[in-house]
Amino acid sequence: MASLSEMFGAGGSGSFFGLPECLDLSRLDADIVLIGASGCTPYASSGFYCATGPQAIRSAGVAYGAAFGHMNFDLGGPVLPDGVVAVDAGDLPQDPQDAAGNRARIFGAVNQVLDAGAVPILIGGDDSLPIPMLEAFGARDQSFTILQIDAHIDWRDVVQGENLGLSSTMRRASEMAHIGQIIQVGQRGLGSARVSDMQDAMDWGVEFVPGGEVARFGVGRAVDLIPRGAEVIICLDVDALDPAVMPAVIGRTAGGLSYWQLLELIAGVAEKAHIAGFDMVELMPERDIDGQGALLAAQILASVLGMIARQRG
Repeated sequence: MASLSEMFGAGGSGSFFGLPECLDLSRLDADIVLIGASGCTPYASSGFYCATGPQAIRSAGVAYGAAFGHMNFDLGGPVLPDGVVAVDAGDLPQDPQDAAGNRARIFGAVNQVLDAGAVPILIGGDDSLPIPMLEAFGARDQSFTILQIDAHIDWRDVVQGENLGLSSTMRRASEMAHIGQIIQVGQRGLGSARVSDMQDAMDWGVEFVPGGEVARFGVGRAVDLIPRGAEVIICLDVDALDPAVMPAVIGRTAGGLSYWQLLELIAGVAEKAHIAGFDMVELMPERDIDGQGALLAAQILASVLGMIARQRG
């Protein structure tokens, strides 16, 4: 049986969607830069459990490489408008035994992208990746709003002796002087958060839009919470999506967002604010079903890339 890649005539490029590669960020000349990372700050009990996530998303996107310039009906046109350049910077050489080095490599890569005036898109990998990515924005003399889309709130302080791991992302973000607002969408079911963690987040000023509210009333309130003209960093954990469409996560929990709810949310942000950065984490290929989750992640990536490109254009 012919594969989608063969039907579309995709070539053998290993980059996201066959984008041009830029493996030396000191020579960067682009509007948008995709960076992969297999992990960052692992817990001793789990290690780099999403290590092959970027590779799986790349492989899923290869099928669309030859059709990347075609009509994308989710965007109303091709992904990249004329004159907008997106490149793939490859995967950072992350090491499960070198958490400090992992954070430094992510920080350094994102900082180089920002220094070049481009928008970073970081693909992982577990949910500890956003911490150094968010830190890199601190060198800019401005305040940022975080939109976290996730089944979990990630407000634990220390887990297994580690305070920079995947369950602490938003608590660490709240301690960064350049983060002025955090909006968290999609929480549902049981997770590692305790009642005290939720209270700490609310005391800081986090606005929560739980998954149940999205199911009943849509994403309108979440979009309304984004200040007009804000600089927004979007942190997407793919377990925010319902496992019926995204099975490739470690903790499947019913009641998640649909693809269209996610796109409506991000498109709503793009209409009123500037997307300064984006990360997509927690894809776990070992839990995938027939590549369904990786293919959806690639589709999401194309849509987000297109929305950012339209802002740049």
